[in-house]
Amino acid sequence: MTPSPLRIVRRLPAPPEDVFDAWIDPESLRIWMCPRETRVAAVDARVGGRFRIVMRGAQGDVAGRESLVTIELRADGTGTELTLTHAELPDEEARRRHETGWTSIVEKLAAHFTPK
Repeated sequence: MTPSPLRIVRRLPAPPEDVFDAWIDPESLRIWMCPRETRVAAVDARVGGRFRIVMRGAQGDVAGRESLVTIELRADGTGTELTLTHAELPDEEARRRHETGWTSIVEKLAAHFTPK
């Protein structure tokens, strides 16, 4: 049985345009998205487009099956409300792992916009 979609909502301290740019720039993705070495970061930034991330873990390249990630950005005063939905995960264990990973990634994205 396919688990319910994973949903994470986070306020980011940047305008939607900057958050969007961070998602579509492969070099930016390498900075805040991937916990380890990134082997491939490719983005097709259009409605219905695709992105592909291949990470290198302790056991080598991390391969997975296709799933659906949707990112919604809403202006929120001086920032952006980001809603990330990840659907079509194979099972509850994959959903739990992705929830941990996406939560960490969204925190890194927020830190990417926080003045140092």
